[in-house]
Amino acid sequence: MSDSNGINTLNPPLNAQFYRTLLESTQAIPWQIDWKTLKFSYIGPQIETLLGWTQDSWKSVEDWAERMHPEDRDWAVDYCVSQSKAGADHEADYRALTKKGDYVWIRDVVHVIRDENGDVESLVGFMFDISERKKIEDKLFDLQKELEDLSFKDGLTNVANRRMFDSIIEVEWTNARRNNQPLSVILFDIDFFKQYNDIYGHIQGDDCLKKVAKVLSQSATRPRDFFARYGGEEFILVLPETDIESARKVADRCRSLIFKEQIPHQGSDASHIVTVSMGIDTTLPEHTDTIKEFLQSVDRRLYMAKQQGRNRMVDVG
Repeated sequence: MSDSNGINTLNPPLNAQFYRTLLESTQAIPWQIDWKTLKFSYIGPQIETLLGWTQDSWKSVEDWAERMHPEDRDWAVDYCVSQSKAGADHEADYRALTKKGDYVWIRDVVHVIRDENGDVESLVGFMFDISERKKIEDKLFDLQKELEDLSFKDGLTNVANRRMFDSIIEVEWTNARRNNQPLSVILFDIDFFKQYNDIYGHIQGDDCLKKVAKVLSQSATRPRDFFARYGGEEFILVLPETDIESARKVADRCRSLIFKEQIPHQGSDASHIVTVSMGIDTTLPEHTDTIKEFLQSVDRRLYMAKQQGRNRMVDVG
């Protein structure tokens, strides 16, 4: 609808004051930078509420860069400048310094304005406070990492589980084959553990598993040594760059550690205390060898140890 002068009375033209009021009523902080001078031609007054720096203290991009966390400054500035030069709209997350010396997570959303010749004329954008979002993201990340850690940890004994072992043995097998280094594995089985459960009950049986796991894990003394629960009452120790003689010494130390615990076991035919049988093997993997065959060899040696009376180790046969 128009009046007698032809002016649209339903949709009157919006003036600059209206836009300013609209922009300054939002939580997002609007800003504009002149590309030639790299100076702020405008920044919303909300900036003082969020960061404490007054509106008139934002003179140029130098103020923007200096009020940024040192760890974020280089990449954020380089990224935003390169994208702006290319005339590409972009956004960046970084930590902004408050006047009190704290940091607030900011998401800067940038739009490139070009002149009639297609050259970059100015940058306009909005700063958003995403601190709460970052806190949630960090919490979710920590929860995810915790879940991942749990997925590779045995819930009862708190040592690594079979899933983690499968990943580690793949890595160490590849390293041993590539570097022509020996790889040794010791497989443990608690002797007469069924009888232990029958006599002492499953709750005490679980405690026994925890104690044995804790003791045997102490034999993984080097950074790459790896100990895990293999399944049931079986545990496994991976010893990279370890020959058979050194593996035997580790196995002897394991027997000694278990003996020192003196865990009573009235149902064992091997001893009056808890003992373990061990199968040991060492390999220099060739391209035709497989992990499955190697572990089967270790398992056969464990079986022989049990057949020969338990409470011993077997590494040949």
